[in-house]
Amino acid sequence: MKLEITYCGPRNHLPRAASLAAEINKATGVEATLIKGDGGTFDVVLDGSLIFSRKQAGRFPEAAEVLEKISGRVS
Repeated sequence: MKLEITYCGPRNHLPRAASLAAEINKATGVEATLIKGDGGTFDVVLDGSLIFSRKQAGRFPEAAEVLEKISGRVS
């Protein structure tokens, strides 16, 4: 399983991305790759599929909703 969190560096979304990654790791053992981006982005991609986009949702994800989307795919 490959999990990536792309965050906006200029807007300092790194702490939020790191916190989400830590919660996911604690709950599932999956380590997320953090990718620095720009333009206000905060995207969560699982195995090449976008499972959350801040721009589409208009908000940041809750850890529980991301965990729900990946829970069935954790081996």
